[in-house]
Amino acid sequence: MADPTRTHANYTVLNFQEHLGESADGLDVPWAEFVGNHRSSKLEFEVPTDSSTEPYLECQLFEVGDYGHEIMVNGDALSGFDVPPSPGWQYWMDTITGAELVEGTNTIQFVRDAEARDDFVVGSVVIHWKEPLDR
Repeated sequence: MADPTRTHANYTVLNFQEHLGESADGLDVPWAEFVGNHRSSKLEFEVPTDSSTEPYLECQLFEVGDYGHEIMVNGDALSGFDVPPSPGWQYWMDTITGAELVEGTNTIQFVRDAEARDDFVVGSVVIHWKEPLDR
């Protein structure tokens, strides 16, 4: 029988490479797909357990100019501010609170604040969690 107090780390890497903003000309990022001014693609990832704990994410972001943007996990916004403004590239870590990972298919999506006037790029995202050892 598995010991529920023994866990190991697991993670998944998702590549968005998406430009959110008012215009495709807002940033000179030909390598990023312009997806409009409201939402990124909704990417799916698998979690192999219903007992995941301590989830967090790390994301690469480029040219974020406002605080109001949201990260949605399984349709729920993370609590607090999700994406701080910073010129150039930033690598941001945030705990997954206000949303839960579930066994099976999960989703993540970035939502641009409709009142914002910045353009930004979502690069890669790494989602981490702990899960019970099955030994």
